[in-house]
Amino acid sequence: MPTSPGPQTLQGHPKRWIVLGVICLAQLTVLLDNTVLNVAIPSLTRELDASTADIQWMINAYSLVQSGLLLTAGSAADRYGRKKMLIAGLVLFGVGSLVAGLAQSTGQLIAARAGMGVGGALLITTTLAVVMQIFTSEEQPRAIGIWAAVNALGFATGPLLGGFMLNHFWWGAIFLINIPVAALALVAAVVLVPESKAAFSRGTTPGPPGRGDRPDLLGALLSTIGMATLVYAIISGPAHGWTSGRVLLTVAVAVVVLTAFAYWENRVPYPMLDLDFFRDRRFTGAVTGVVLITFGMAGSLFLLTQHLQFVLGYGPLEAGVRTAPLALVIVALNFSGVAAKWTARLGAPRAIGLGMVLMSAGLVSIASLASGGYAGTVVGLVLIGAGAAIANPAMAHAIMSAIPPEKAGVGAGVNGTLGEFGNGLGVAVLGAVLSSRFAAVSLPVGLAEASSAEERRRVTDSFAAGLEVSQLVGAVAVLTGGLLAAALLWRAERADSGVVVAQ
Repeated sequence: MPTSPGPQTLQGHPKRWIVLGVICLAQLTVLLDNTVLNVAIPSLTRELDASTADIQWMINAYSLVQSGLLLTAGSAADRYGRKKMLIAGLVLFGVGSLVAGLAQSTGQLIAARAGMGVGGALLITTTLAVVMQIFTSEEQPRAIGIWAAVNALGFATGPLLGGFMLNHFWWGAIFLINIPVAALALVAAVVLVPESKAAFSRGTTPGPPGRGDRPDLLGALLSTIGMATLVYAIISGPAHGWTSGRVLLTVAVAVVVLTAFAYWENRVPYPMLDLDFFRDRRFTGAVTGVVLITFGMAGSLFLLTQHLQFVLGYGPLEAGVRTAPLALVIVALNFSGVAAKWTARLGAPRAIGLGMVLMSAGLVSIASLASGGYAGTVVGLVLIGAGAAIANPAMAHAIMSAIPPEKAGVGAGVNGTLGEFGNGLGVAVLGAVLSSRFAAVSLPVGLAEASSAEERRRVTDSFAAGLEVSQLVGAVAVLTGGLLAAALLWRAERADSGVVVAQ
């Protein structure tokens, strides 16, 4: 007998805040793994004799599998049960972490990372979907804010935890540390998290008449191949050249497959992703904002870590510590409920617009003040953190509230997929902007080739100037995304209020 949220969800689950803690714990295991591997690259290169290509695949195997499966994982959660998929994700992630930690070769580690990507896709989609099921509409903004703050916490603590583990243990410990966290989250999920899924009946599903209850297997296959191929093209573009045959062929395959996916979803009576969602201005505005905010943020923070290490001379662990103010501001504003109160007072369109303006100002501040040292960078990090604390939960809530409750998993998949797409595109494009302004292959190579102190200073100044231009491009992208998302959401709210008045 299929289950559905039921009346209990309309009032809020009685243990919803405890369940949110379990969900955040599950989410944290994925987020830590997204960043912790970067600090282990030197150790992996030395102890596993890993080549540059091996290192790239260790990182990319996880992100490609995860980004490709997000929509499919969300659809599976809606159909078969979000609690079941949450538990499956924790098991897969824990087993993958064990295999990765005990790997004896680069091939074993790459395979383990791919398996962890499957678990990660299930966890990312089910956690947000469960939040939407157990909280009332009034409490959802704050709950999503806490969920989003955990993302920032994982980003900030990943490099720090990785650095600590590598200073005291061998490289495999950075994966084995996931196991007790995943085990604790698994036990808590089994005991506390309520089951929910779309209430299918024989031959029909909630929504437009005639929708079948069969799983959309072809849609799942096309979305997985299309998104994984597109992300791979974005990842490989900077290394192989955007006009290289490999990249152009990969882009062409992604475009063809995703076009076929859209064609199929528009005609099949039981689509995994209903394309009618994109006719909703709230949904379109929010997804546009997600792409552009992650584009600007991911690319700019990628460049900022280089600035801290190559220009200001900090080590990897020190650089991670010095980016922490960004995450701490997000955590403080969301865990305290301040960001949710601002959003409720301003409304989603104004809150998103304000958040993106603050983030854009932060990026401009970093670009203009970072050359004066770390003090100038802190101002930018605080502004970015305050803006992200307001804008990110508001956009996630806008996406999820524009989708029927029975499609919460698919909504979370859309949110995660667009975030992955924006992240990869931001790093690739803003990295390309930097490369176009900086003649050398990299700053270390440029410094090594310099023959005098004056020439080394010119190389460093050139790199800093390239970083400044790239940060400004990121700021423009974030500001554009904020204004566009706010405008579309504002028009949607006016249209909705007009319908109410007409009735």
